Amino acid sequence: MASPDTTPTLPPPTNGVLSNGTSHEGPVEPAIAFDPNAFHTFLLALLPPLLGATTEELQSLFDDEFDGRVSRFAMEGGGAIYVVKKRDDVDDDVPPTYTYTLTPHLTYDSSHATTLAIIKRGPTLDPTSPLATQLHVLNLFGGDETPYESLHALVSSAVKPWFEAFVGARGGGKDGDSKMGIPVAKKKFAELELSLLHLQQNVEIPETHLIIHPVIQRAVEQARAAGTRPSIADIPSKLLNDSTFLNTLHGHVNQWIKSIQTVTKLSRDVSSGTASQEINFWLSLERALEGIETQLRSEEVDMVMGCLRNAKRFHATVSFIADTGLKDAMDTVHKYNQLMRDFPLNELLSATDLDKIQEAVALIFGHINRKLKLSPYPTRRTLPLVEAISRDFNDQLLRVLTSHRLLYTPYETFERLMTQAVATFRTWDDHSKEFTNVARDAMRKRNEKFIPIKVVPAHAKLQDRIRYLRDWRKQHEQLAVMTGPTKGLGGVGVDMGGMDMEAEVKEAYEFMKRIDVLDVSTDGNEIWVAAENAYNERVARVENQIIARLRDRLGTARNANEMFRVFSKFNALFVRPKIRGAISEYQTQLIDSVKEDIKRLHDKFKTQYRFSEAYHMSQMRDLPPISGAIIWARQIDRQLQTYMKRVEDVLGSGWEHYAEGQKLKSESAAFRKKLDTRPVYDAWLHDINRRDMGVSGRLLEIVRLRGGGFQLAVNFDPQIITLFKEVRNLLWQNFQVPHAITNMAKDAKRVYPHAVSLMETVRTYGQTLDLIENNKMIEWLVAEYRNEAQRMVGRGMNIRWDYFVSQYDTARYISAGDGRDNRHIQFVREFASIVSMLQDKTNNVIDLNKDISRAVEELSTCPYSAEAFTELLTKIQAAIDRLNLEGYANLEHWVAELDKRIESTLLQRLIQVIHIWCSEFDRADDADGRRDPLIKRRGDKRYKDEKHVEGGLTLKPIVHEIRIQNQVIFLDPPIEYARQTWIQQLHSWLGVVCRLRRIQSSRYEIGLQMQGAAISETTYTSLLTHFTDDTLERPFILIENKVQQLKDYVAKWLQFQSLWDLEAESVFNRLGDSLALWQQLLTEIKKARSTFDTSETQKSFGVCVIDYEQVQSRVNAKYDAWQRDILSRFGVKLGNAMKDMHAAILKARNDLEHQSIEGLVGAPRRF
Repeated sequence: MASPDTTPTLPPPTNGVLSNGTSHEGPVEPAIAFDPNAFHTFLLALLPPLLGATTEELQSLFDDEFDGRVSRFAMEGGGAIYVVKKRDDVDDDVPPTYTYTLTPHLTYDSSHATTLAIIKRGPTLDPTSPLATQLHVLNLFGGDETPYESLHALVSSAVKPWFEAFVGARGGGKDGDSKMGIPVAKKKFAELELSLLHLQQNVEIPETHLIIHPVIQRAVEQARAAGTRPSIADIPSKLLNDSTFLNTLHGHVNQWIKSIQTVTKLSRDVSSGTASQEINFWLSLERALEGIETQLRSEEVDMVMGCLRNAKRFHATVSFIADTGLKDAMDTVHKYNQLMRDFPLNELLSATDLDKIQEAVALIFGHINRKLKLSPYPTRRTLPLVEAISRDFNDQLLRVLTSHRLLYTPYETFERLMTQAVATFRTWDDHSKEFTNVARDAMRKRNEKFIPIKVVPAHAKLQDRIRYLRDWRKQHEQLAVMTGPTKGLGGVGVDMGGMDMEAEVKEAYEFMKRIDVLDVSTDGNEIWVAAENAYNERVARVENQIIARLRDRLGTARNANEMFRVFSKFNALFVRPKIRGAISEYQTQLIDSVKEDIKRLHDKFKTQYRFSEAYHMSQMRDLPPISGAIIWARQIDRQLQTYMKRVEDVLGSGWEHYAEGQKLKSESAAFRKKLDTRPVYDAWLHDINRRDMGVSGRLLEIVRLRGGGFQLAVNFDPQIITLFKEVRNLLWQNFQVPHAITNMAKDAKRVYPHAVSLMETVRTYGQTLDLIENNKMIEWLVAEYRNEAQRMVGRGMNIRWDYFVSQYDTARYISAGDGRDNRHIQFVREFASIVSMLQDKTNNVIDLNKDISRAVEELSTCPYSAEAFTELLTKIQAAIDRLNLEGYANLEHWVAELDKRIESTLLQRLIQVIHIWCSEFDRADDADGRRDPLIKRRGDKRYKDEKHVEGGLTLKPIVHEIRIQNQVIFLDPPIEYARQTWIQQLHSWLGVVCRLRRIQSSRYEIGLQMQGAAISETTYTSLLTHFTDDTLERPFILIENKVQQLKDYVAKWLQFQSLWDLEAESVFNRLGDSLALWQQLLTEIKKARSTFDTSETQKSFGVCVIDYEQVQSRVNAKYDAWQRDILSRFGVKLGNAMKDMHAAILKARNDLEHQSIEGLVGAPRRF
């Protein structure tokens, strides 16, 4: 027999067509045709084992049309072809025989034993590939079974699990699956499976077909054909009186009653089967009764009844409806189906996860509780129905949980599933309690026979198992985590007992993984107990190792904190009784430690809240005092509870039964009474009720300061803000604040933003006014903004708080056009904006004023140069331009005052410069002693600074030369040139300041200054008219004095011009013979010689030098000539005079010698 994969040998591809369909160049010819022989071989290999047939029996498949059918199946678009095994009609004594046919169309018949569907995977069959890879084979069972069982088995056991396995293998998150529609597909599979199951479980309601006499049937059909209403007139009168005919009709009516009664008296045991069977029973019964009722309203039935009434056989017609019981049955079914119709049971049976199951439970019980109040469905049937739903609920839970393989899933997934399962059970319990109350009320209202309202849930054992399994897995995970390598206990066992604890725990867990943990049957419970015992035996060894390690660490702990640290590390294992019993001996030590901790809490509480660090932290966190104290006390209370809970967690729930523990418990209880915050709250409440607090009055007020004066303030009690914060925090602390105080706090809350904004605005306004007061110079510039703020204050004085209290929080949603509703809020915003503008402008102008003042001060100390002055004045002008551009008021007057300051500074610089110029001008040459007294006289600090600052200002000395040309002595350049030069130098020094450009306030203004003279002076030349003393006159006086000195000195040289102009004879004649005059002239000549008869060639006058080198030698030579002439002539004169004197003396001697002595005695002596 050939195997399924056997295919006929095909010739190699030709004409450029490869086996994979790839085409080469050249003409394309049709693909290779499919050979039916290959399919013939495939069927012979496939069908015998599947259909239980021999090769000879299968020959009926291969008839004359086989090749055509196979070729069409292979090449056309049809997706499947069917092999049908049909049972032949033979007697029961003869063994059955079968006929096999191959058909492209699928039909169903009860004689079909098996139908085999062969489905193509592609549109056509490829003759080059094995058929096994191109075909699906599906066995559709038939025979005695209905298709429902076969299809249900196919969907539930093959198609649906295969789809779920594929989805699980793909991975992907829940979000990714939702985007691809996978959950919807799962739900559709579950609904299909459920529908097929329902079809199996439906209770067959027998169909009732009323027997109609042929005569009646014929008469009705004739009337219909004639278009008339059928009546007994259509029946021959002979038959209407024929007793045989009437007896036959009467017998048919009796049969109708019996067949209808089989339906109307139909019932079922609700406790057997499923809930869907009960629901479908009543729905199907309703449809059957409606069908019967439709038949009874037919014309044939009316004609039969008319014949019987015509024959006076009222016994059959009068009690017909009553005998059938149809009316009562219809009424009952209709009322019952108020509950059964739209019953959401399918939501439960098609649920694919626990969340859907939980939602379905809520829907089911919501439907039952709602409809049970309307429908008279008996309570005695409702209870078994709910129990049947419980069985479906249990089955669905098992199906969902089993698919997850609970012990193989990670613990996070396991815990999530268990949480969902517990929540689902809780949902059932909550709704079941509600159902019990509804059923009890319904039974009482209907006066039904009393029965105990109790639902025995079928899932109770599963619920207990899941709860136990959850606790067991939690303990195991805690043990596994503690023995894992990350906790440091993995190697402890190896060191102490040669056992790997982690491996032991894993091996113990393997015992549980091998069993079905959700099997709650008797056998399942026995298997669970055996596996758990094996698990506990392996885990007991690990627990012994952990206890040894725990005792070792507790023994080495130095204090209670270290013990608690050890306990915190091992705390996850204390749920295990064996480990918990090992630490009981440390109870006393822990109680002593907790006593110390509680004592520290006592000390902390006794320091009082106001003196604690928490009080200052509360102020930083904006917590009001009462709420802060309550929070502080509750923190201490929580710490106390933490200490108590710590002991309870470590030592067990019965620790307070011991003597020491009981004492500790009583002390902590007494302390907690002291920590009760209710008295603090009551005292605060009494204080608030005693006060008259509220938000009213004017918005602003003027208060008198203690030191004198007045101040603007906001008319708002700060205690209102504190009240609002207290109420807010107290509500957070779950205190029940009275409604009146809450309303007051709400009023404060509504006003609070505006009040805070106003307070901040008023505070800013006051600070800004102080700044303006401390900087008087800027007062003019910000006057406009201050006036605007003052106008806003004037407006605010007329506004009251009442509007803000009553407007609620709707102001922000009201349109800006509604000026009546939001003008007060608009005022707060405008006031804040204007004061903010005033503050910004004030700070800005103060900064600019500081820069300007700094520049003005630097004018008095900067180097005395036009560049330095211009740079500073440019900075000042730039600041003024910025002020002008930003629109400050009164800028012109402010700039005028600033200009006066600048003029004063520059005037001082001019005075200093003039003094320096005078000192420089007055300086003589090095030999002149007048310089030192000048320095000493002006040697104070101010002049030292001047010398340092203006040290670079010096006067260059002028050189004048005394020359002689054409025997004429003259000065080159003349003295007037010196005067001109000195005055020009003085003007250049003064021009450094006087030529500076004045600051202006209107450079950004459009001025009409095109005609007429300049509106204002643009330089500082006018400073020269501001001297109050002779400071400006003094340099000119010095110049004139210096010029006079030069004139006097030069005049001496010019006197020597007479040496060339005089004639010797005229001089001699003028002197005559007077030797005294001659001697005086010689003395004067000698003295005058000192003017030019020196080794120097020039004369210095400080800022001026007279150079006489050229004329000195010529004057000296001329002078020598004159001196020789006069001296020689004087010698002649003197010699002649000496001679005359000698002659006179000689003559007198002679005369004296000739006189006698006697003649002289008596005579007077003359000389």
